[in-house]
Amino acid sequence: MTANTVLKTIHVACRDLGMDNDTRRDLQLLVTGKESLATMTPAEQQAVLDALKARGFKPSAGKASRTYRRPATRGDIKFCHVLWGKLARAGAVDLPGAAGLNAFIRARFEKAWGAVPFDIDGLRDWKQIATVIEALKAMCGRAGIKL
Repeated sequence: MTANTVLKTIHVACRDLGMDNDTRRDLQLLVTGKESLATMTPAEQQAVLDALKARGFKPSAGKASRTYRRPATRGDIKFCHVLWGKLARAGAVDLPGAAGLNAFIRARFEKAWGAVPFDIDGLRDWKQIATVIEALKAMCGRAGIKL
């Protein structure tokens, strides 16, 4: 971890553990003999972070693992996401979310189209999008999902 990342993680840990600034400074003083993070070496900052982990902080995997996605800008692509979500809630697909939808499109259409974009939100050809919608509607019909 970079020094800046460690500092941010320390502050997140304190917030998650419900520590106020005075409590954090007391912990830092106990662990390193220094009250201020700014005067600590990277090793001392890491020691503070380790002490917070010992007190119950569990860091998350970070931004890369979050499932939030910016909404699609086109209505027809949004509809693909909605249909896939309905299929996922019905248990008709193995991999829910955008990753599953993208895997479905690659498996189903790559040979016919020659190539598919990495992400459905990159599709621009309305005929291809319409084909995906029809395939998803058919899957919904087979799964007993009313549209």
